[in-house]
Amino acid sequence: MSSSALWVSKTGLEAQDLRMTTISNNLANVSTVGFKKDRAMFQDLFYQVQRQPGTQADELNQVPSGLQMGTGVRINGTQKQFTEGSFETTKNPLDVAITGQGFFQIESPNGDVLYSRNGQFQLNAESMLVNSDGLPLAQNITIPDNTTKVTIGKDGTVSAVVAGNNAAPQNIGQIQTVNFTNPAGLEALGGNLYRETAASGAPIEGIPGQDALGELQQFTVEGSNVSVVDEMVDMIAVQRAYEMNAKVVSAADEMLRFVNQNM
Repeated sequence: MSSSALWVSKTGLEAQDLRMTTISNNLANVSTVGFKKDRAMFQDLFYQVQRQPGTQADELNQVPSGLQMGTGVRINGTQKQFTEGSFETTKNPLDVAITGQGFFQIESPNGDVLYSRNGQFQLNAESMLVNSDGLPLAQNITIPDNTTKVTIGKDGTVSAVVAGNNAAPQNIGQIQTVNFTNPAGLEALGGNLYRETAASGAPIEGIPGQDALGELQQFTVEGSNVSVVDEMVDMIAVQRAYEMNAKVVSAADEMLRFVNQNM
């Protein structure tokens, strides 16, 4: 049985190693705008049933518990936690945060729509609103030349004051956001972008501030929702769990050595 313990503890070491990788990625992105932390989810492996619970012990009595031997653990998945991060006020009029649920729509080079919580927008050579990788908003909003002031309303209305236009703001576009039935089912692509999957459901588009979609806040960026204290506590727990599994490996090895030397 000690050889079985070796394999069981091996799965524990692997699972804790993967959980540590998840924690390290969270900590690495503690300053990433719009980043959502991951949570590792564990699942026990199949059981070797040597005696089925509820079998007849005799004509009148049943076995109450049976004999089931577990074979270890694995990480069944990682789940994105789409809680809000902390908000930081900036002086950039193209910095926009979503206060609540929702995602910005970003157009990929092949025409697909991707999704992001990062609202640090910039202007490209054609004066279009783009993200830091140069990918435009799906609404293709262009800021007119000689613009002196850009205003992004809480409902996503974009207006601009153009020099020589009697200082009257003109409406130049509407930012729409989307939500998903299961945001945790989105595929994380890196670059602060997500892709729709069958698990996430289809995007539900709407005006910010309506139908459970969060409002937009100009001059604001949403920081990472990673709590350094929580991740450090989780890291300590992982270290201790890893050490305990390593001790099981050592104990099982000692048991096998004893059997080999004395049998």
